[in-house]
Amino acid sequence: MMWIPLVLLYGVLKGVREIVKKKALEKNSTIEVLFMYTLLSFVIVLPNAKAAMGMEARFYPYVALKSFVIFLAWLFSFRAIKKMPISLYGVLDLSRVMFATLFGVTVLHEALGLYQTVGLILVSAGLLLLRYRPRSAGTAPDAEQGVAVRYVVMAFASCALNAVSGLLDKILMKDISSAQLQFWYLFFLALMYLVFLPVSRTSVNLRSAVRNGWVWLLSLLIVIADRALFIANGMEGSRITVMTLLKQAGCIVTILAGRYLFKEKNTTHKLVCALIIMAGIVIAVL
Repeated sequence: MMWIPLVLLYGVLKGVREIVKKKALEKNSTIEVLFMYTLLSFVIVLPNAKAAMGMEARFYPYVALKSFVIFLAWLFSFRAIKKMPISLYGVLDLSRVMFATLFGVTVLHEALGLYQTVGLILVSAGLLLLRYRPRSAGTAPDAEQGVAVRYVVMAFASCALNAVSGLLDKILMKDISSAQLQFWYLFFLALMYLVFLPVSRTSVNLRSAVRNGWVWLLSLLIVIADRALFIANGMEGSRITVMTLLKQAGCIVTILAGRYLFKEKNTTHKLVCALIIMAGIVIAVL
């Protein structure tokens, strides 16, 4: 069961990464952060290049597909997180549980036991409660009500795409190593951003992005978190439905950061929703 603490580590670091993303985006544009973040992450894993060699040719298209899925997911998530309270994004991000469970059951044919079913119901209830938060008469609208619908849609789209990525991880890790998956997916991802910049005619201030310390920290965090997740995916007995529930531990991190670091209001209701969801997660892994 060593895969459980590894996935929990990924979840906590994922929450920390959302904070770091928000801080990085205060200094640079979405594309500047994404490009430099991806490039630095690839540079960090370059020492593992030798261990990444020898992957069978038939797996390269699938790893490239994972990279493209992440490429789109990050475009959506970075733009969403820049425009909405981090505490709100953290709870919306929990919706990936729904998508991952759907993929786990329909594609991998994982069976949902009683505890997993109850856990999923609680997760769903927490998300619905977030949507129907009561507001007292005379209370001023909060910042979340000013978030454009398109950014909420982007957040959900990112969740769906990340669930697809998680499914591909589980399938690929049956035949390739964590070093191979991490090296090649970052390689293809960096290439995609290199192509995207001239094609989209997007101007970037690379000097400013390099000086952004939050981007460096972000790159280090994703390398550590992804390696933990890939190793967990390769362990016997690990299940994508349970793993996705465990990953959501980062939600509490983002809500607390919203309250204490970014001084966001009305975080109590989100915390209650998150605790209901976390209760579902605990039940699901019993």
